[in-house]
Amino acid sequence: MPDLSDIDHPDVNVMLSIVMLYWSLHDRLSCEKPDLSKQERLTLIRLSQPRRMGDLARAMQALPSTMTALTDGLEAKGLVTRRRDPKDRRAWLLELTETGEETRAELGEMLKLALREETGLDAADLQQFSDLLLKIRSHIMAKGLPKGLPF
Repeated sequence: MPDLSDIDHPDVNVMLSIVMLYWSLHDRLSCEKPDLSKQERLTLIRLSQPRRMGDLARAMQALPSTMTALTDGLEAKGLVTRRRDPKDRRAWLLELTETGEETRAELGEMLKLALREETGLDAADLQQFSDLLLKIRSHIMAKGLPKGLPF
């Protein structure tokens, strides 16, 4: 385990801890679902209900062509389907198949377990951590999404 005792600046500790948690969770989910890319996992997690592909691309800060390629892969794996949006026939809705719903639920359970194990926090601490992160995310989103997010 690397010695971090020389880092005496709290802001640096926060940043390094966030980065470490991100990569720890990413590595863990990559090992548990190796057949899905990080972008595919994020897409499934974001699909709690049918969404327009364009809206999903914007939410993920992805080009429409990237979203199309992701959708092609998820569709080939039987996890999503596309259908025309009845409110706007020019737009496509992306929705989970039954297998996609099951996979999304599995990802949620894996993430819950991984968060507990990787952070060492109990349910109450995780709730407090979640509340703080939601506050941070809302603040960042109010200013506009940062350029170059890795997803």
